[in-house]
Amino acid sequence: MPAWVIPAFVTSAIVSLLASDQLVKALERLGTLHGTPQALLGLVAAIAADGPELTSTVTALLAGQHALGLGVLFGSNVFNIAALLGLGSVLAGRVMFHQRVVLLEGVAATGVAGASLAFVSGGVAPELAGVLTLAFFVPYVVIAAVPTQRLPIKSGWKEWLTETLREEGEETRAAYPPPWRATTKHAGATAMVAVLVVIGASVVMEHSAAVGGSALGVPEIVLGGVVLAAVTSLPNAVAAVYLARAGKGAAMLSVAMNSNTVNVVGGLLLPALIGGFALANTGGGTVFAGASYLAMTVLAVLLAYRGEGLGRRSGGFLLFVYAVFLVALVAIG
Repeated sequence: MPAWVIPAFVTSAIVSLLASDQLVKALERLGTLHGTPQALLGLVAAIAADGPELTSTVTALLAGQHALGLGVLFGSNVFNIAALLGLGSVLAGRVMFHQRVVLLEGVAATGVAGASLAFVSGGVAPELAGVLTLAFFVPYVVIAAVPTQRLPIKSGWKEWLTETLREEGEETRAAYPPPWRATTKHAGATAMVAVLVVIGASVVMEHSAAVGGSALGVPEIVLGGVVLAAVTSLPNAVAAVYLARAGKGAAMLSVAMNSNTVNVVGGLLLPALIGGFALANTGGGTVFAGASYLAMTVLAVLLAYRGEGLGRRSGGFLLFVYAVFLVALVAIG
């Protein structure tokens, strides 16, 4: 293995994660200055926080390293659920969820996860997978961005959504660091620089991991789904500890589901539609990873809805399932 691989990987990972943190803060400040709805602001912040995963995934896919890219994507999403919901619940003892928030977040997240699995398994064409994804993602974005009273739906649904967004908004304010004092110009400049740094550092991180994994004979799906997925998702593990101690259940759920949805939309389906690439010969590991992502999403939503929250037992079960996923992925890979 080349001597530069480990220093390059470690340095680029640290730089990418730090730049991603600055990007989140800058976008949070811009949103606060311009009165962005809290639900939409949480979605935008998720995009920023997912910069390392998104860039690593897209870089690998465009380079033809499909198993590596899909490993990062699905591995990160499974890790997010295990860390934010599993680890968070274990640390807190019990985290309460509003059932309305679970339904709102869960329907969109499950639909997007299902569409991604259908795509990577070859069940549907990229165009159809894109349509299915947008059918779940676009309504969620509209609900988050447009005032409820302006939506063309029945009054009963408007009341339900208003209450749901209120409950979610109160807690998601704590999901991200408070915006630092900065002007629009300063925050905008910081965001632009941070984006460039995240992209550059993540490309180096993905390339160094690919070179090192190839030299050591590590399968791409294992390298992406275990190593890169965990490294790029470390901020979510930190967020799990913070949110769990603060008792912000709705925030934990929102961050986990938004992060995963953004990863799929921005890291897989949009590049596939725009770039027109076809997934071929990715192996059974990628389908297993995609199926695990869908299964973990459904499991987390069902546990959270049925129990109106997650306790140590259900959180520990999510962590156990994640451990099984890692062992199985290594065995398959």
